[in-house]
Amino acid sequence: MATILIIDDDQEICETLSSLGTRLAHSCHSAHSLNAGRQAVRLRPFDILFLDVRLPDGNGLDLLPELMEMADPPEIIILTGKGDPDGAELAIHGGAWDYILKPSSVREITLTLGRALKYREEKLARVEGESLNVSKVVGTSPRMKACFKLMAQAARSDSNLLITGETGTGKELFAKTIHDNSNRAGGKFVFVDCASLTESLVESTLFGHRKGAFTGAQDSRIGLVKLADNGTLFLDEVGEMPLSIQKSLLRVLQERIFRAVGDTQEQASNFRLIAATNRNLDDMVENHEFRSDLLFRLTTMRLPLPPLRQRPEDIRALAEFKTTQLCLQYGMPEKDIDDDFWETLESYDWPGNVRELFNIIERSVIAADTEKNLFAMHLPRQMRIQVAKEQIRRMTGSQVLSEDEEGEEDEDVRKIGQDIFQDIFDRPLPSLKAFKGASEKIYLGELIRQCGGETARILTVSGLSRSHFYALLKRYGLSIQNGGAKS
Repeated sequence: MATILIIDDDQEICETLSSLGTRLAHSCHSAHSLNAGRQAVRLRPFDILFLDVRLPDGNGLDLLPELMEMADPPEIIILTGKGDPDGAELAIHGGAWDYILKPSSVREITLTLGRALKYREEKLARVEGESLNVSKVVGTSPRMKACFKLMAQAARSDSNLLITGETGTGKELFAKTIHDNSNRAGGKFVFVDCASLTESLVESTLFGHRKGAFTGAQDSRIGLVKLADNGTLFLDEVGEMPLSIQKSLLRVLQERIFRAVGDTQEQASNFRLIAATNRNLDDMVENHEFRSDLLFRLTTMRLPLPPLRQRPEDIRALAEFKTTQLCLQYGMPEKDIDDDFWETLESYDWPGNVRELFNIIERSVIAADTEKNLFAMHLPRQMRIQVAKEQIRRMTGSQVLSEDEEGEEDEDVRKIGQDIFQDIFDRPLPSLKAFKGASEKIYLGELIRQCGGETARILTVSGLSRSHFYALLKRYGLSIQNGGAKS
């Protein structure tokens, strides 16, 4: 007997699903709002959860990350309207087992429920091997936990795997961790930089050559494909591979058979294939930049890695991990990290992801040298300037213009900013709260002076709403009446 929870504000749907589950000898419970459902899953475990997307107090999909963090999350079946295809896509990306379009027939619901229960029984009955060694992979956010689950599946499998993600998200690290936790850990992990392969040398590099096969081949050489025999062949940045080279890989990926340059005998290599890319290979296929048959062979399994900006909860753990590692490497005493350092890190967008974070941490540790604490002063100046500009933009509500849109107004702002911040980055900074307050007060005082205290003009120049403007006046003890203002 399974335990089922239905989270839906439609009483009729709850009654229908409960009646169906009860007839199948399952224990059914209902909740009619997001908060009620959240409380229910905290009180007891469930095997199956029917979750509506549109609830009175929020979107049901917002509950998915919390559910995925549970030690034993239920199998989630999303209930979504027929006019909401994005809901189904988001549900599956978020870890849902399946989705049902409302309204659906009892037969369709029964089939979906039966499949979900069968899957859950097999999952719970499966004897897991030793737990993964992920000592080099840092992250506790819901997105990373989902990645760890996929990584565990990949480590237990021998199927071809494609790892996708932006530059710097750790694709090679994940590939190596999967190899180290697989039954091929005793074999070699062979790295192939697809971006550096050239048409003239690709066959020799991948398949090897015999002595005298071409000018300069003074000795026979084993190729990377054979080197990966009984191990893992990792094709990094496979999306950068020219079309002419992609054809050379097709047969060896399909049959694991190849012929070295200058040899008449075919050889076999029992390798496990993992590929990685920061590009959208599906779009490249549509644009005839990547072979569809090659993509089909690469993607038995997929592991998408999230950018760092989508998992900000992991920034502190990553920074502490790297700081500790660097202090040991350089023989430095362990360093403490100040609050202003954290504020800057967590306010940055990290276009270069984890790789950029680690590079910046290393620069900061080197800049701090023998100092015990890491302060924002130790971070690269350009990064601090960028964070400060973004915070000022958010604080004032101003819009960031593109290069083509920058005009006289933007030039004036730039000149003012240069005067205000001429030397601020060469001395210890105040707290962010104090800095914001001082900046706002100075701005408001000058705004009132230049506008002669005329409220309408003040609101036009500043872009503030009337209520926001008066709230700021009260906060900083200012008055537009003092300057003979009209209000």
